[in-house]
Amino acid sequence: MSVVSADAPAGTTPVQDGATVVQDGGAGRAAAVGLGPRARLWPSLAAVYRAQLSRARVARIPLLFVATFQSVGIMIMMRGVVSGGGEARSVVAGASIVVVAYVALNLLAQYFGQLRASGGLDHYATLPVPPAAVVLGAAAAYASFTVPGTLITAVFGCLLFGLPLGNLWVLLAVIPLAGAALSGLGAACGLLAPRPEHATLLGQLGMSAALLLGVLPPDHMPGVVRLARDLLPSTYGVEAYARTFAARPDWVYVGVDMAVCAAVGVVSLAVATWAYRRAAVR
Repeated sequence: MSVVSADAPAGTTPVQDGATVVQDGGAGRAAAVGLGPRARLWPSLAAVYRAQLSRARVARIPLLFVATFQSVGIMIMMRGVVSGGGEARSVVAGASIVVVAYVALNLLAQYFGQLRASGGLDHYATLPVPPAAVVLGAAAAYASFTVPGTLITAVFGCLLFGLPLGNLWVLLAVIPLAGAALSGLGAACGLLAPRPEHATLLGQLGMSAALLLGVLPPDHMPGVVRLARDLLPSTYGVEAYARTFAARPDWVYVGVDMAVCAAVGVVSLAVATWAYRRAAVR
């Protein structure tokens, strides 16, 4: 939006970047007069987060119901195949993280795909906020809705398979870390996809991969599938939570798995920010 200072001299020309251009008489030279610095990252992120949270609040109950019901149904189905032990740990941990994948990967890919197709990125491009604030704010808002569904799924799974509930607090660290990694991937898919239908397809494929590779016990998987599982960032969140079901959890390995999630989250959100800049200038 063009902005001109109220006390700007005659001959001032509005420009798009929040500055005014003052024509220098007959010389024909122009000097840019800044109206103020761009908004900082953290205040901008908080503003985008609140706006996105309010926008998505209308669909919160259906979203939570679908994501939670899907994961609970998977565990009930697997109960007839898996009785307990390490396999039960993988099923419960994987089903819990699927809630995060459904929202952070699938729905976020659809959101950014539709935003790009409808020209909504042009609105954000006119705001004096860093691109990282837009990506991080939207990702954080969508990931926030996964917390209740993930906790409900984890409690139900523990009761269903007779697993301990004592280390449920670990999910408070696993959810944001796995959510950051998956949100970055979802946002990048939506921003890089040429059409919103392709963004929806990529989001669905990503969620299906998180479902199959995260919920199914890895011991029975072929070597190639295990390699694909190691490349999926959400499986490290699954492993971190699954390790806490042991009688004496190895917290070093839990920390390593969460550190991998954090590292992938930083990289994926950086890629999503680059994809946002690339899509916004087109």
